[in-house]
Amino acid sequence: MGRVDYLAMKTEEETAANLINSDLNEFVDAAKKLVKDATMLGGLSFGTSFLQWAASISAIYLLILDRTNWKTKMLTTLLVPYIFLTLPYVIFNFFRGDFGKWIALISITIRLFCPKHFPDWLEIPAALILLLVVAPSLIAGTVRESWVGAVICLIIACYLFHEHIKASDGFRNALTQKHGLSNTIGIVALLAYPVWTIFFNIF
Repeated sequence: MGRVDYLAMKTEEETAANLINSDLNEFVDAAKKLVKDATMLGGLSFGTSFLQWAASISAIYLLILDRTNWKTKMLTTLLVPYIFLTLPYVIFNFFRGDFGKWIALISITIRLFCPKHFPDWLEIPAALILLLVVAPSLIAGTVRESWVGAVICLIIACYLFHEHIKASDGFRNALTQKHGLSNTIGIVALLAYPVWTIFFNIF
């Protein structure tokens, strides 16, 4: 009888140990999966943030570039909605606040009452600030954070890339002409962010 009780107790202890080991293994597997998913999400978040900053800086660089192959104002003004849609949240919210409102007010006042003292090169930056300030929440929030904004940016970037290659008389000239390489790199950066965003929104 005593031997039977001993065997039964030993069997229960082994069963409990197996259950504990099984639970520990499941916990370890869950922890590994959590770390893997967090690392993946962190990498994706970093990649998106990096490309967003790169796209915004490239767009601003192309906007203020003194000597460019683009001669029409239309091509330059297309960068305004692109910057609006890709500007990082910290800078976007800063200019959307009181600081941006003061800049917009001063710019409009000078443009209306002292047009001779308002340089032409300030018109597009002033328009960008005004757009940041007055854009409704539907566009400033929903569109910017969705795939719709990324599609708009992709269309703008593709059009600018096409016009840049056309103005340079071919892709080879775009890489060899003066300022051609810098413009090409800048436009490629404009393409990278929306492509990345659309890809991870779909998949």
